[in-house]
Amino acid sequence: MTLDLQKYSVRTDLAVESRELAETIHGGPLPGVQEQVEEQDGIKITRLDVLDEAASAKLGRIKGHYITIEVPGLRGQDSELQDKVAEAFAKEFSGFLNKLGIARGAKALIVGLGNWNVTPDALGPLVVENVLITRHYFELTPDRVSPGYRPVSAIAPGVMGITGIESSEVVQGIVERTKPDLIIAIDALASRSLERINTTIQIADIGIHPGSGIGNKRRGLTREILGVPCIAIGVPTVCYASTIVNNVFDMMKTHFDQEQDDGQQVQTKQILGLLTELSESERLGLVKEVLEPLGHDLIVTPKEIDEFIEDIANVIANGLNLALHEAVNQENISAYTH
Repeated sequence: MTLDLQKYSVRTDLAVESRELAETIHGGPLPGVQEQVEEQDGIKITRLDVLDEAASAKLGRIKGHYITIEVPGLRGQDSELQDKVAEAFAKEFSGFLNKLGIARGAKALIVGLGNWNVTPDALGPLVVENVLITRHYFELTPDRVSPGYRPVSAIAPGVMGITGIESSEVVQGIVERTKPDLIIAIDALASRSLERINTTIQIADIGIHPGSGIGNKRRGLTREILGVPCIAIGVPTVCYASTIVNNVFDMMKTHFDQEQDDGQQVQTKQILGLLTELSESERLGLVKEVLEPLGHDLIVTPKEIDEFIEDIANVIANGLNLALHEAVNQENISAYTH
């Protein structure tokens, strides 16, 4: 019997992870995918462009531009590093706006997706709490607005389980009334890598689908639906139990191989058996086949998520404040955040 692995595919919302998986499956770099990697001071930035539909199909990602900022040190709660990441994010985001042809004075609507009552899903609402909102000043007292600011509004529409309304319907109504030039949607994602949880920020110009972090299929926030450019910002805050188990096999194999290299009489295959001969997708399929019927393929987040989510939300909010308002700089940014 041949196991159908399609339903057991690795769950990830990150373009860099999709690229890693696709290259493993297809045996090398994919035509139609351009990648540029830059690393400095513990901050790794990957710029990934999916150029055609053929590459999109192999990657499982919509054609578009993706930027991934990876900073493993963010878990150390280093405030100086957080400031550097905010600046790096602002630089990349500003370049992203220029690439998309967004004018400096364009009106922006920030949408914080997620459930503020569930910590791993509260990223969007937390960012909304800390961004600099200015639209009401432009509406009520435009003559008193200093140069270097643009009209920015924000909304945390909640989740359908609380409001009974799709987030995209709420946003669509706001877009029709306020007519922003740009939408910035922020949501929690899922990752296949434990190291990337709460340490990675993805920016994409393809829009976003609420609930994507836990596999829910909802009406999206995209340019096609809303009529204006929609930039997605996401942070992986969860992964699946099957992903963790699968990663543990890799860690164990690496550990036993190192002991064997160091002269220890440990035979990896004797301990892990046939698991060493399975591909990652085959091994994940086996793990899910065991866990899913029992209802044990849980969605998991680190126990320190309360601290992590606050830190990463502040980094994104600070970065957006720097990128959207020329008058804001790192010295005065604390005046705008709570």
